[in-house]
Amino acid sequence: MRGGRPVDHASWGAVVARQKYKSLGTLLAYGIAGHHAGLANGRERGERTPLQERLSADLPKLDPQWQQEVSLPDILPPPNDFRPDKALAGFQQSFLARMLFSCVVDADFLDTEAYYRRLDANPKPLRGSPVELRQLREKLDDHLTGFIVDSEVNRLRGEILSGVRGKAEQPPGLFSLTVPTGGGKTLASLAFALDHAIANGLRRIIFVIPFTSIVEQTAAVFRKAFGEWGELAVLEHHSAFVDDPNKAPEARDKLALAMENWDWPVVVTTSVQFFESLFAARPSRCRKLHNIAGSVVILDEAQALPLVQLRPCVAVLGELARNYRSSIVLCTATQPALLAQDFPGGFDDVVELAPDPPRLFRALERVTVRHIGEVNDAALAARFAETPQALCIVNNRRHARELYRLIADLPGARHLTTLMCARHRSQALAAIKADLRAGRPVRLVATSLIEAGVDIDFPTVWRAEAGLDAIAQAAGRCNREGQRIAAGSEVLIFSNQSWPPPPELRQAAQAAAEVWRRPSGSPLAQQAIQEYFRQLYWDKGEKALDKHGLLALLSASGVDNLPMEQLDRDFRMIESALMPVIVPFDDVACTALAKLAYAEGCGQLARDLQPYLVQVPRNAFAALRAVGAIQPVNPLRFGDQFMQLLNPALYDAKHGLSWEDPAFIEAEKTIW
Repeated sequence: MRGGRPVDHASWGAVVARQKYKSLGTLLAYGIAGHHAGLANGRERGERTPLQERLSADLPKLDPQWQQEVSLPDILPPPNDFRPDKALAGFQQSFLARMLFSCVVDADFLDTEAYYRRLDANPKPLRGSPVELRQLREKLDDHLTGFIVDSEVNRLRGEILSGVRGKAEQPPGLFSLTVPTGGGKTLASLAFALDHAIANGLRRIIFVIPFTSIVEQTAAVFRKAFGEWGELAVLEHHSAFVDDPNKAPEARDKLALAMENWDWPVVVTTSVQFFESLFAARPSRCRKLHNIAGSVVILDEAQALPLVQLRPCVAVLGELARNYRSSIVLCTATQPALLAQDFPGGFDDVVELAPDPPRLFRALERVTVRHIGEVNDAALAARFAETPQALCIVNNRRHARELYRLIADLPGARHLTTLMCARHRSQALAAIKADLRAGRPVRLVATSLIEAGVDIDFPTVWRAEAGLDAIAQAAGRCNREGQRIAAGSEVLIFSNQSWPPPPELRQAAQAAAEVWRRPSGSPLAQQAIQEYFRQLYWDKGEKALDKHGLLALLSASGVDNLPMEQLDRDFRMIESALMPVIVPFDDVACTALAKLAYAEGCGQLARDLQPYLVQVPRNAFAALRAVGAIQPVNPLRFGDQFMQLLNPALYDAKHGLSWEDPAFIEAEKTIW
């Protein structure tokens, strides 16, 4: 610190911990040795030097004077209430090592921050929110009293809310909230979380949501419910987070600080951010983990957990509830079969929060679901011609585009796809909702993106064959508010030999077909949903539910050989590699891109440009770049971080981004 030789304090700290505290000291050693560079494997070499090499390295002599400055206890016992599980010993050890690492890293950052605060004439604002959970509950109670019970649906929503809150005094543990689509589970789960946290002395509420668009929507709902406390209570943390430029600089700084370690009353984040952090090795990703302990974690749309990582995800949720005093709430209309009797390594003692879910599902049954067999695109187009307001959901973007081409001349024909940037989709959805309310024709073809929490209401929905969970989500876009009779609100499932389900959906569709053939009543009934998930897990097989064999790897690892870096590398919620392209869709995007071309920093501009991204496969990205259709913005400063679409002919209002025809791209290049 005074300009002398660097001191390898991390390695010596790890050595002392190992020598003094044996096995528990080894768990400490992972975090101590890696508190700057990140967690390393125990023995296997990766990017970082393995822990065992650092523990046995020839280090400079240590001056014994340090023992006069740092007092260590003679014995370091494990927590009294820690519940070991022999079948998960390696997993539990790696998880504890990562939690300890989180404590060390966050303390190191906070200590450094406090040091520089004393020296800085204009220090950053102090961390933390001034709002307490009790204050938020008061605001939520005021907000809920404003709801009018003017329909049977709203009466049932009130019953669900009351029943859920009535179970908040339960001790921390595992819970499920099984509520039909449109049953008000978002605010009901928030109310339970606040009541439960206050009753049990838990510290914060974390909402984990699979889709970024729903994160933004849910955070907005919470801010509205909390009134003037909303901006000071809700932290929205995901890759597409966009700061409000009108927000005071100090408020923006406090939120930025809170994102680093989640020290905030209510956190709304993505499944990717949450789960990948829990298997991470880098200090910046792990820093927040210790603040998950002692929290209420609401897992929204729990059925959306990726099958290839399902067993590791279940293990991590179970461990948070078992040994880190967290309450986990599995919140969905299509509850996956994750109990121990249904699933290897599944949950025990899960408390259902909803009052009598089978009765609720019967009472909130607003649609009639039928399988109508084979229907080709020409027949679908004919159905559209006869039906002024209808939604057809298909399994891939190419099918959506082809079907839209067949109906494009019909009044109200629309098309929604992930090849449109988020700002474009938002504008299109707003126009569609306005037309539906006004009774104008809306003939919409969409991919499954519309099933992800989009609040939209059609009288008729057609759905290409898929899993029962997807069919249930599609049904949630039909007669959503119960204003029509169920018999006349049809969700029609069809097969199409020209467009079979893609490989990643094929087993789900087959499991749904198996359940469909059984005489079990409605395919959306709870019993049918449970049978579907059991069938799907059986068809996949135990190994396929942990694609990289992470739990088996950990079960074979001792405390001195934990694969910390390998876990970070192999645990990915999203396997397919997509590359972002920025579309100059409107004046806001064009202005941000113009500023970025000369910018020294990119933080705010990057957030401003997030709603204008379209994610494309690597091969398409390479093809677009090869013909000059995309180019980096300000590459000398930012490299290839920001790739802008330069050819406007490749993006249109009906289809979004197009790259399928290389000859077309080449021809357009010559025009430029």
